[in-house]
Amino acid sequence: MSTATALRAIGRQLDDSAGLGRAVDDLLAARAEPPVLLALGEPTHGIKAFPLLRNELLAHLVERGYRSIALEIDFFAAAVVDDYVNGATAEIDTVLATGFSHGFGNVPGNRELVEWLRTHNTDRAPQDRIRFYGFDAPTETATAPSPRHALSAVDGYLPAALRPASAHDLDALLGDDADWANPAVMYDPTASIGDSDRARALRIVADDLASALRRSAPALRPADPTGYDHALAHARTAQSLLRYHAAMASPAPDRVSTLLSLRAEMMADNLLDIVAQERHRGPSLVFAHNMHLQRRQSQMQFGDHEAHWGSAGALVALALGERYAFVATDGRPDSEPGTLQGALAEATNRRALFPIDALRAALPPAIGTGTPIVPGHLPLNPADLDGADAVIYIADTDGKRVQYW
Repeated sequence: MSTATALRAIGRQLDDSAGLGRAVDDLLAARAEPPVLLALGEPTHGIKAFPLLRNELLAHLVERGYRSIALEIDFFAAAVVDDYVNGATAEIDTVLATGFSHGFGNVPGNRELVEWLRTHNTDRAPQDRIRFYGFDAPTETATAPSPRHALSAVDGYLPAALRPASAHDLDALLGDDADWANPAVMYDPTASIGDSDRARALRIVADDLASALRRSAPALRPADPTGYDHALAHARTAQSLLRYHAAMASPAPDRVSTLLSLRAEMMADNLLDIVAQERHRGPSLVFAHNMHLQRRQSQMQFGDHEAHWGSAGALVALALGERYAFVATDGRPDSEPGTLQGALAEATNRRALFPIDALRAALPPAIGTGTPIVPGHLPLNPADLDGADAVIYIADTDGKRVQYW
């Protein structure tokens, strides 16, 4: 039997929304436990076929009890979108510009997602509305912000009697926010203030504030659960940002790997926080780059250096076990013979879902990996299959990226 014939025998063709829904239902029904977090990956950002698949899948999952979606955008900025989809008065262009970090408000499919969520939530009871979350760290590619906002949010939330003495000189320790956001730091560790005396002092402040907040939970949280949880998220973020700045100041050869692992840690903490918040309402769908959601160790080439780190998906999977499920996606407008992408394309009409165990068994041992179709596209390779539960291949994409940043 040829590889194409074997793959066609195991692939579920997703010609329409009903076919997508049935294939995903069957995939999840075969698991030992239903997931509380279903992860859908994409191989790059900005190609419309992948977010549109996400939107289609979400509409189906909502009928199955899912009540939230999380995207690869800033955890705090996403609150602007959540307010809007729950009825807040605002201009959608402003929501897309301010609620989506990294320019993702311009990615095809995101406007449609926000509009659909707002319409769906209209006139529904709070427990039946779809919540919108971000789970990314508040960092950009080459910079990380000052921890001022996060630290000040915790300091301002705590009653004066509960504020630690170490926080009394907070403004003086923080200094100028521009010192923290210096873009030269990404390539020159000596330009960072992350290992300065005041940065080290701030790490003590952040730890003291987080401890004061946790110890005061019995008194503070019952009166204002939402406010307390926001303060706790800010405390967690302040500690993480200060660790990130310290790593940016390091000249160690594994510096990039450390930075990526710290971002992954922040992502994982945010996802687990979302799961905890949603535990009484229903499961969540999370959508991000494949490399952030896979269970296996992530890797990426940076010049002559290859970075390795445990992805957010790997960290979350350790905590959730079978309650975490990951479906990777890939696709291209042409087929490359002898590659995983070429084999999947031959077995796909428009879109198809391949359960991972059957897919591995059907592939020849020496199959290769395709080439990127745009910068930032990371084609799935055979080793990536170990970190997923299924692969959805999209054959009808034009492979063109919209400029979103």
